Amino acid sequence: MVHETGYYDLLGVSPKASSEEIKKAYRKLALKYHPDKNPNEGEKFKLISQAYEVLSDPKKRDLYDHGGEQAIKEGGMSGGHSPMDIFNMFFGGGGRMQRERRGKNVVHQLGVTLEEMYNGATRKLGLQKNVICEKCEGYGGKKGALEKCSNCKGRGVQVKVQQIGPGMIQQIQSMCPDCQGQGEKFNSKDRCKNCNGHKVERKKKILEVHVDKGMKDGQKITFHGEGDQEPGLEPGDVIIVLDQKEHPVFQRQDDNLVIKLDIKLVEALCGFKKTIETLDKRMLVITTEPGEVIKHNDVKCVQNEGMPLFRDPYERGQLIIQFKVEFPEKHWLPEHLMFQLERLLPPRDDVMITDDMEEVELCEVDVRTEQRSFSGEAYEEDEDGPRAGVQCQTQ
Repeated sequence: MVHETGYYDLLGVSPKASSEEIKKAYRKLALKYHPDKNPNEGEKFKLISQAYEVLSDPKKRDLYDHGGEQAIKEGGMSGGHSPMDIFNMFFGGGGRMQRERRGKNVVHQLGVTLEEMYNGATRKLGLQKNVICEKCEGYGGKKGALEKCSNCKGRGVQVKVQQIGPGMIQQIQSMCPDCQGQGEKFNSKDRCKNCNGHKVERKKKILEVHVDKGMKDGQKITFHGEGDQEPGLEPGDVIIVLDQKEHPVFQRQDDNLVIKLDIKLVEALCGFKKTIETLDKRMLVITTEPGEVIKHNDVKCVQNEGMPLFRDPYERGQLIIQFKVEFPEKHWLPEHLMFQLERLLPPRDDVMITDDMEEVELCEVDVRTEQRSFSGEAYEEDEDGPRAGVQCQTQ
């Protein structure tokens, strides 16, 4: 039994969610609330990352399920990584040591259709990136004119002390805003006018993203060295994460495609011919022979008509067809003709009725009342007494 669900609620998943569902939920939320996209959502990003750090580790998750967040703290298992460490490890950006040698990776989510994953596509993506200033060559101003920052005394950081309670103070260290943590800065007349002393400038870059046949939801496409540039650091990567859009007809299950096909009762009993348009606009004809009965929710498949296999596009998965049999409305056949239909259908079972049995009447279920009963409202008491549960409609 799960002790508390706060971490699951943060990621928007059920306590019974699989590790893949947790990964997918974190991916979408982390991209949405990343400080580069939402600078005001830093706290939300931190909480999401903490939740994922616990729930992605089987031992930590088991401890959390049985004892909640307190058990995690008492077990000394929290605070192992910073939110950005978790984000970069998830998206292949490496840890602290790599970030010291290389610039930050830039992650973008790209929405793609199922047709694009089936047929392959090329998408153009425009993004803004930092590039080393051409005018000052990344120096930030006139060479030799750097001065020690008077605000932080060359340390690059500021230390603030604030009182958080009677007799309790807290010391907070933050990056110096005047020199951006460098400890040195240019005065206004020596500062580069092109980049304003920031050493880098913003420029637009167009990337061609090739979506290969058979790629999957969440798959990453990496452009090495296309990330933001910083003086003295190797540029990071641009990582494109594919986000598959829902399709109105097909559902994807790994390399298979699933489609629900409605057929009439006469087709289910007497055979049919149906056409299915594929994702590359071909028309498939499927056929059943008379007497080959198709039952409601029966599943059939067509070999080699599913998704192309990634890097082996001439091979495909299966096209899985789930049949939905449409039954006729009541009173569709005059009563005097029913006996003729009955003669053609398999015989019904005979039921022995005895005197001690009770005959009851079938009626339609009131769906709205049923829904209220499942939500618990039908069992809440009010001034008039307890409400009823599932009710039948008045005929």
